[in-house]
Amino acid sequence: MMNRQSHPIFIGDTAQKPIEQDVKGEYVSMLGEPFYKIKNYDGMPSFFMSIVSGSDHWLFISSTGGLSAGRGSAEQSLFPYYTEDKLAENSENTGNKSILLVTRGERTSLWEPFSERYRGQYQIERNIYKNVLGTVLVFEEINHSLKLNYRYAWRTSDIYGFVKTTWLSNIGESTCQVELVDGIQNILPANVTSLMQNTFSPLLDAYKRSELNLETGLAIFALNSTLTDLAEPSESLLATVLMQLGLEPTGYLLSSSQLDSFRAGMGVTTETEVRGKRGAYFVHAVLDLAPAEERAWHLVADVSKDAAAIVSLSKKLRGNRAELSDAIECDIALNNLNLEKIVASADGLQVSSDGLVTAHHFANVMFNVMRGGIFFDQYKLHTENFIEFVSTHNRAVLDENAAAFAKLPPEMNILELHAWADASGCADLIRLSYIYLPLSFSRRHGDPSRPWNRFAIDIKKQDGSLKQGYEGNWRDIFQNWEALAYSYPEYIEGMICTFLNATTVDGYNPYRITQNGSIGKFQSLKIPGRILAIGATIKLSICKS
Repeated sequence: MMNRQSHPIFIGDTAQKPIEQDVKGEYVSMLGEPFYKIKNYDGMPSFFMSIVSGSDHWLFISSTGGLSAGRGSAEQSLFPYYTEDKLAENSENTGNKSILLVTRGERTSLWEPFSERYRGQYQIERNIYKNVLGTVLVFEEINHSLKLNYRYAWRTSDIYGFVKTTWLSNIGESTCQVELVDGIQNILPANVTSLMQNTFSPLLDAYKRSELNLETGLAIFALNSTLTDLAEPSESLLATVLMQLGLEPTGYLLSSSQLDSFRAGMGVTTETEVRGKRGAYFVHAVLDLAPAEERAWHLVADVSKDAAAIVSLSKKLRGNRAELSDAIECDIALNNLNLEKIVASADGLQVSSDGLVTAHHFANVMFNVMRGGIFFDQYKLHTENFIEFVSTHNRAVLDENAAAFAKLPPEMNILELHAWADASGCADLIRLSYIYLPLSFSRRHGDPSRPWNRFAIDIKKQDGSLKQGYEGNWRDIFQNWEALAYSYPEYIEGMICTFLNATTVDGYNPYRITQNGSIGKFQSLKIPGRILAIGATIKLSICKS
C-alpha cells in the first residue's frame, strides 16, 4: 500500500497543513488564576464538558465548540437543548462564530477560527483551558501563518447572564488590519419549551422576531406570540437579550444570512429587524493591530427578561460603557467566589503539592453539593422556613401547636429545634423537626448525555433570594448526603430520619425525593452502606410516622 504521508495533499495550489497530534496537558496561569491546559486538543476525539456557576446557570459544551446553555432548566435556553451528539455536530451553526479578513501589506486573507471549513489551509495550534473552579472555559486558536492569536471564553454573571469574552492578539512583527464579524448563532427567544426546540423547530422559526436598538447595540430576541392555533390572544412578553462592549462597531447582524457575503469580501449591511429566521448576533468592526497589541471585547446574553429589565439595561448602555464592563467583570468574580465559598463549606478546599489531586477533590465536592445541596447557614435555620415546611407536610400539627410556634425566635440552631420539638411531646412534630433539613443549592440532575434525566436548578425565589430545598433521584441524594455528613455530623440523624420516612414498610423507596415529599413510582430498596452503619448507633424511634 502506498504511503501518502511523505506526499503533501493539495487543494488548488495550497498544500494541506497537518494536524498537530502532540496532545499535552499542564497547569498554567491565566486571567489571574490557575487553569488546566490541553495543548492541541483537536488531536483528540471530541469530548463533552460542563461549565458550572454559583447561581442558576447551566452550560454544556463540546470540545468542537457546539453548546447549549440557559438558566434554571431546558425551558429557559439561550441555545437549543439538544442531546450531546447533536451539540458536537452543530459547532458550525450554534454558539461562537468569528470570521476575519486579515490584511498584511497588499494581501488580504480569510480566517475563520475553529471552523472545519478551511481545515489544513493554515498552520494553526488549538488549545483549550478550564479553570480549577470549572466556571471558565477558554478556546484558543493560534494562526502561525497569519501571526494572530484568537481566544474566547465562556463565563457567567448572576446579574448579566452569559459572557463571551474575546481576545485578538497580533503576534507578528508588522502591523495588520483585521475586518471582522464576531458573534454567536442560533439564539433562542424566550418562552420556548424543549418540546418546541426539538419537535416544532420549523414552526418555531416562523414565530421568531429579532430587533436591534441601533443606538445602544442591544438586541432583543422574542416570539411574535406563543405557538398556538387557537383564535385567541397569546402574547409572549419575555425576551432574550444581547449586547456588546469593547468594540467600535460599523454594523450589526441579527442573522447568519450575510456571512457568505462577508467571506467573499462584499461587506455586510446592518440588520435592525429580522423575522422568521434563527436568531444571531454579530458585531462588524475594523481593528488596526500593532505588533504585540491585543484587543478584547464582551458579548453578553441573558434569557427571560421582561420589559422593565430591558429598559434598565438600555439605560446602562447609554451611560459609561467602560464602567458597565468593569461591573460585569466584578459580578463574574463574585459569582465565582460564591461557588468557592459553597464548596469550602463542604470541606472541598485542599492544600496539596499535587495540583491535579487538589482540583479533582474540589470537583468531586462541588458536584456532590450540586446534587445533594449544602447547609448554607451551617447549623442555623430560619424559623419561617421551618414553619413553611411543617405547613406543607402536616398542617394539623401547625394548627394544634400554634401557640408554641408563635414563641419561636426568628432564627435558631438545629439542635435547639430538636430540643424544642422533643419538649413538646408531639410525635409528629418531633418527626418533622428531624426530617427538616435546611438545604439549598441542590438541583435535579441531568445533562444532554443523559436525555432520560430532566434537570432543574430551582435555587432562587421570584425576588432573587435563595430558595431552600433539595431534589434528586433517591440514590443520588443519599449517596451525596453520605459525604456531606462528614462536614455536618449534627445532621446525620436528620438524614437517616428522612431516609426511613420515605421508605415503605415492605422495603421500597420512591424514584425521586424532594424536601416536600417523594415523587414517582416506588422501586426495590437500595440502602447506602455507610448510612446504615452510622444509623446503627443512633436511636431511630423518633422516625416512626
